[in-house]
Formats: sequence, C-alpha cells, structure tokens
Amino acid sequence: MIVSRLIEKAMRKAQGAQASLGQSESTSVSFENDKLKSVKTSQSTGMSVKVIVDGKIGLSHTTDIEDLDGVVARALEAAEFGSPAHFVFPGLQEGPDVKVYDDAVLGVTKEEMVHIGNEMITLVKEYNSDILVSAGAGKSVSKAQFANSAGMAYGTETTSFGVGVNGQLVRGTDILLAGHGFGWKKREIDHVEIAKKATEWFKMAEKIAPIKSGDMPVVFTPEGVNVLLLALSLGFDGKNVFLGASPISGKLGEKIACDAFSIADNPLLDYASGSGKYDGEGVPHQVTPLIEDGVVKNFLYDLDTAGRAGAKTTGNGVGCSPTNLVIKEGDTPYEEMVKNTRQGLLVHDVLGLGQGNPISGEFSVNVQLGYKIENGEIVGRVKDVMLAGNTYEALKNIAAIGDRAEWAGGSFLSPPIRIVRLSVVAK
Repeated sequence: MIVSRLIEKAMRKAQGAQASLGQSESTSVSFENDKLKSVKTSQSTGMSVKVIVDGKIGLSHTTDIEDLDGVVARALEAAEFGSPAHFVFPGLQEGPDVKVYDDAVLGVTKEEMVHIGNEMITLVKEYNSDILVSAGAGKSVSKAQFANSAGMAYGTETTSFGVGVNGQLVRGTDILLAGHGFGWKKREIDHVEIAKKATEWFKMAEKIAPIKSGDMPVVFTPEGVNVLLLALSLGFDGKNVFLGASPISGKLGEKIACDAFSIADNPLLDYASGSGKYDGEGVPHQVTPLIEDGVVKNFLYDLDTAGRAGAKTTGNGVGCSPTNLVIKEGDTPYEEMVKNTRQGLLVHDVLGLGQGNPISGEFSVNVQLGYKIENGEIVGRVKDVMLAGNTYEALKNIAAIGDRAEWAGGSFLSPPIRIVRLSVVAK
C-alpha cells in the first residue's frame, strides 16, 4: 500500500509516523427553480502524513498521489516548529463491525437521479404550482488506506447517497422557505416520502398566525432539536473541556439535565453518515454515552487532547467531534405534545445558529420555519419571531420527549422535545 511506503520514508528521520490516503468519486444532479441545473461527476484525492520528531508534531497534506517524497519531507520540516506530541500512535486493533458500504449505490445512474429530482419537484408543485422548487440527488464511493509506525494498518470502502427538495413560495412581501432531505451510506431512501414531508411543511404554513412575545412552551421537531445540540457538541468536546472553556468542565458524574434525557455518540449504527470502524487516527470507534438519565458520563477525546487531559481517547479524532449523536426516545407521542400545549411554538428551522457564544449554551435565533400552537392545535406559521434561551437550562426543563426518533441532518437521531418554556420575541 502507498501508506506503508510513506511510513517507511518518514521513519528514516521520525520517531513515529501516520499516513492516510483517501480517494473518492461523486456524482450529483441538481435542479434550481423547477429546472435541471447540472449533472456532474467529480473525483478527489488526498494524502496526509503526520510525524513525531523529537517530541514535536509535523503534518503535511497533498492531492498529488505521486508526491510521496515531497509530502514526507514537508511533514518532517513542519515538525521543527510543531506543537508537542502528547500521545503515541496506537498499535494494531480490530475495529467493530459496522456497515458502511452498499453495492446498490454504485448502480444508481445519472438518469435515475434526474428522475428522482423531477418526481420530487412534480409532487411539491402538485400541491402548489407557485412554489419555485429546487432539488438534488447525489452519490459517492470512497476508498481509504491508513497505516502508522506502531503496526496499525487498514483499508476501507464506503458509499453515500442522499436526496433533498426545497421550495420558495412568494406571496406579496411574504417569503416562505421549506423543504426536506436525507442522506446516509445506503441507497434505500424513499424520495417520494421526502417530497411529501416537504409539502407538509408548506401545508402547515398556509395561514400566518400572529403570536405575542413572552415565555411559553416550545416543541422542537427532530430537525429543530439542532438548536440545543450545537452547544452540546461544543460542550462535550474534550479540548474545550480541558481548556476550561466548556460550561460542563469538571462536571463528570453531575446532573445537568432532567432524568428523562440521555444522549450518546454512536458511530456504530449501520449506514449512518458518521459511522465507521475507525476514526481518523486509526483508533477503533466506540459508543460513548455523554449524558445518561441527566448525568454527565463522558467527554469526547482524540489522541492528542486525551494525552493532554490525562484521559483515554474515545475514538473521536481528529478534533474531538461527535460522529452520530443519538438522543434516547421518551414515551410521549408527538401529537400528544402538541395537544397538551395551550399556547406555544413549534420550531422546525432557525437562522443565525452559531452566532454569539454558542459554547456557553446561550442561543438567540430567528425562527425561519415555526408554527403557532393554540389550544392543542397547530394554527399557522409565525413570522418575524426570535427564540432565546440557554441549552443547559432547557435540558433541566424538559416537559416531554417524543416516543419516535428520526434522522435529522444525517448526523443526529432525535425525537421531538418539548421544553416547559423559552423566551419568544415577536416583532
């Protein structure tokens, strides 16, 4: 393998080395404003070398697969000015079984993807021909090689497939944006169901419902739960914890959420977007509980951060980022959540997430797609509304968790969640 040759070259001067090679081919089809915009195929290659020389890290990357000597030389040079290495490369370990490759993806033709896009557009426009619809479908197949000087070596092959549709409806000065999509490592996606879900968000928004400012119950759809997940992703990042930037630093074993709330990082779900046998550092993936019954159980670490913190890597390298975040289902049907809300807000999508200081848990976002709940019914879409609160306070004040989780955004699996109250500001 090429990576083995890179290791051999690097170890002439380094005390440790890691090499990776990734190659992928992608095909995508996109529609814009009801019309086919592009059909394209692209290929990409990336080769990386990481070395440890005199206790310092050097890293180099190239897209030139022939540049073995050059990429190694640049990594060795970079080590002279690199940061201290707080880890050793892991030895040979067998990763867990997880499905990340589906032969059926390879058989998807451009013509089939064009058909999928056309059919989704037709279904949305059958509901309302005034909606300007955009859609897309894409597939890819990737191959990767990995090796390090400690004897770890493996090769993987993965596939991915995704479809999506969204639309814009202009009525006077009102602009409504809605859509739905899904992607994972398997061909099996019901694009008709995707279009139906997108259409449902439009139907629910036919009426505009005025809403008054105030503290009120908020129901987050699985997609809307992302408002809360951003702070958790940052808060459980081992680097933020080690540096003391996370508000949950030093809170292992402490209760930070209601008893019903549990969330885990799970890269072992078959075909999920973030799944795989190994992380980017050759460490076998594992399921890592983050919060169980409201109690902090673990943080996410890569090799370097774990070494600095005196902890063990959780297989979340490089960068301590989550793979697939999974929130445990509760026992309340979504319909019952809405029915039990006398006056409140249903949040599906927001604008401005990540602005400000999200690591603290604080959020103040514009509700891009939200609906007023009145006397247990969704009565229409809200406009010019902001939502504000704190993720960690919200987790302590969960009124109900849905009994059915859904993939949202491809990387997190969540049921709907009802918060006792959050601040809603209407213009």
